Amino acid sequence: MDMTRLAKPDICVIGAGSGGLSVAAGAAQLGARTILIERGEMGGDCLNFGCVPSKSLIAAADAAHTIRTAGRFGVDAGTPAVDMARVRAHVRSVIARIAPHDSVERFEGLGVRVVREEGRFVAPDAVEAGDLRIEARRFVVAAGSRPAVPPIPGLDGVAHLTNETIFDLERLPEHLLVVGAGPIGCELAQAFRRLGSTVTAFDMGPMLPNDDPELVEVVRRALIAEGVNLREKVAIARIEPGPRVVLEGGEAIEGSDLLIAAGRKPNVEALDLPRAGIETNARGIVTDASLRTTNRRVYAIGDVAGRLQFTHVAGHHGSLVIRHALFRLPVNVESAPVPWVTYTDPELAHVGLTEAGAKQRGLAHQVIRIPFTGNDRALTEATDTGSLKLIASKRGRVLGVSIVGRHAGDLVLPWVLAIQKKHKLSTLASVIAPYPTRSEITKRAAGSFYAPKLFGSWSKRLVGFLTRFG
Repeated sequence: MDMTRLAKPDICVIGAGSGGLSVAAGAAQLGARTILIERGEMGGDCLNFGCVPSKSLIAAADAAHTIRTAGRFGVDAGTPAVDMARVRAHVRSVIARIAPHDSVERFEGLGVRVVREEGRFVAPDAVEAGDLRIEARRFVVAAGSRPAVPPIPGLDGVAHLTNETIFDLERLPEHLLVVGAGPIGCELAQAFRRLGSTVTAFDMGPMLPNDDPELVEVVRRALIAEGVNLREKVAIARIEPGPRVVLEGGEAIEGSDLLIAAGRKPNVEALDLPRAGIETNARGIVTDASLRTTNRRVYAIGDVAGRLQFTHVAGHHGSLVIRHALFRLPVNVESAPVPWVTYTDPELAHVGLTEAGAKQRGLAHQVIRIPFTGNDRALTEATDTGSLKLIASKRGRVLGVSIVGRHAGDLVLPWVLAIQKKHKLSTLASVIAPYPTRSEITKRAAGSFYAPKLFGSWSKRLVGFLTRFG
């Protein structure tokens, strides 16, 4: 006897991470009958294993670093005592404070039907989750991603950590080996070094390969200065119990703990996508510019959609799907500039084109560099490492900006707006920036574009001419 129940909502969302929650909340509040399926934790990777716990750990590490380096201000504090169990408690408490916003109770209060089961397609127009069959008018796959485990010989036989397990540590690693020097690897390498661990990080390429090498070098120097042993452009021959990383050539580095931070893998296996006629590739689910899959009633958003894997991108995808699926408005996922930030100290933020990207496209451009050594607020705080690098068109349009320095992630937003709205640099140059703030660097960079013309020979001749008339 078939005990399967049937539901026919307007929209069914698979995955309760940031993207899926955005769609479910928006759809329900607009009056659409909405079902949300989640097999794991509400809030997805960002809340439970990613952004929230990592930034909470980084905050604890920053506090330890502040104590350790307070002598530069004439405040002698000594070596901080780190209690890893209490650090973990801090991380868990932050998650607990944010969790109600992503909870079942909140979404049921919005009118969403939440199903805590694994969902899979059984037909092009149907998903099953537990004993529930869902035949929705539209489906949204927001299944997210998980840590990728590289095919390194021996790794499958050695206990290792990922971002899904490292935040549960109640003891400080004596020597943390980090495989991967992308954003996650670099952030956690520096954080654990500041908390007191010896840290060695490995990567087969250069660290932070998607960012401007000129600014990456500032982060590299900072990590090395703090004692992180960076081993870039190395090949790992195998990993042995210990754990021990053996490089090609025979050099072996032994540690107490091993962290794998070598990228992400889309969660597609359990969805039975072929039964719905949904194509995938190595990056995830294939979608068009409206995020619609090869099955026109199904959308894919966030990490699983094979584009940039950031929480804010998933949220943006969610808003686009609401516009397209419910309001039938045209959307283009490629139209908005996407910023990203690596939360090392100094932070590294970027939006738009890098200098290399502008050259590759053959675009006439001008490069403007403004160091934080000229920013009074940075000087007062003794955190003047870094700079802003602006890539501008010859006519004053912003093509791209990279910022390396304290709070760089908070300084990139006006540049995102300038690119998206196609504002000229004159708009940013004409605003009044409060003094003393780091945000003055934005106004200074924009003004520097016009300085050669403003203070050039033509302007001097004009002023000379006008002064003859009193």
